[in-house]
Amino acid sequence: MNILKKILIFIMIPIMMFALLIGVFKNNVFANSNFNKEKPVKIGVFLDNSNAMYISLLKQHLECIEKENKDKVKFTFFDAKDNQSLQNESIEKALTEEYDLFIINLITRNLDEVKNILIKIMKKDIPLILNPDPSEEIINFVKPYKRFVVVGADFKQSGIMEGKILADEWNSNKELIDKNNDNVLQYVMLKGRIGSPLTYLRTKYSILELNEDGIKTEEIASVDCEWMQKCAKSSIEALFLKYGNKIEAIIANNDAMAVGAVEALQKYGYNKGNKSETIPVVGIDGMPVAKDLIKKGFMSGTVVLDPKDLAKVLYSIGMNLATSRPPLENTNYKFDDTGFTVHLDYKEYINNTK
Repeated sequence: MNILKKILIFIMIPIMMFALLIGVFKNNVFANSNFNKEKPVKIGVFLDNSNAMYISLLKQHLECIEKENKDKVKFTFFDAKDNQSLQNESIEKALTEEYDLFIINLITRNLDEVKNILIKIMKKDIPLILNPDPSEEIINFVKPYKRFVVVGADFKQSGIMEGKILADEWNSNKELIDKNNDNVLQYVMLKGRIGSPLTYLRTKYSILELNEDGIKTEEIASVDCEWMQKCAKSSIEALFLKYGNKIEAIIANNDAMAVGAVEALQKYGYNKGNKSETIPVVGIDGMPVAKDLIKKGFMSGTVVLDPKDLAKVLYSIGMNLATSRPPLENTNYKFDDTGFTVHLDYKEYINNTK
């Protein structure tokens, strides 16, 4: 019996010492963790073109969010300069580093151009936000991946609202706008990037809205300006020399091009406040410079999707995805019928004092 007790004591002592050591180790780890700050969430933001007016402001607002949340988030920006191959290379390089989330503004609508890089992202299990809405083909490919969200806006809505602003302008000042009294609105269309869903939908629905409001339209010219102000300015300068008073309105797919158009018209003495020498110009985005022109009566209106609001959405949903929480947790945002898309609403911006 004494021998058995000795054996049991011999066995139990090491076990008790091992358990005690584990307990001490756990306590020390727990205690040390209180002194270690968590690293900021590292987010790679892949922009299509940081020189574009809207994208530049979006980047600035994301940088402001980082300054206000230094211990929480770190954004790293990559500029593709409207080149999908360059964007793919940037993503490829970022995949060799430690990122908690990718926010990607895809340039192409063609799945074949991004399929391989998307596969690599998904294999690494990196949460993903696509902004704005990619093509349906790309969405269908990414859909089985559970760690992605689309953040964008209803491009159709923006085109409709732009057309509505111009329709209201026509109905209020037709005697000034319809210079040849033919009851037809002759316009110039300034388009964004070729192949972009924004370009297609904003162009299509701005004109459809005019027609549905009973306004006959005629396109004098259409220019692909890739969203850029300088292109719009030089294009309208040339078109004005060619068509002059035949141009009764200018419809731009974004504010940067609308601002360029106003600058060109002002070169020839138009759009400086005299209603009889003003050609209506409408845009989309609600850029500060466009709003200023609208307040002064130099531009008819714009459709607003504030880049500051978009930055907040990308940050809120992005932080949830990066930390494995439900994407919409502690937010007021809602998914549409897809269950993975959040759309922000556009708002009209006009000069209500005129």
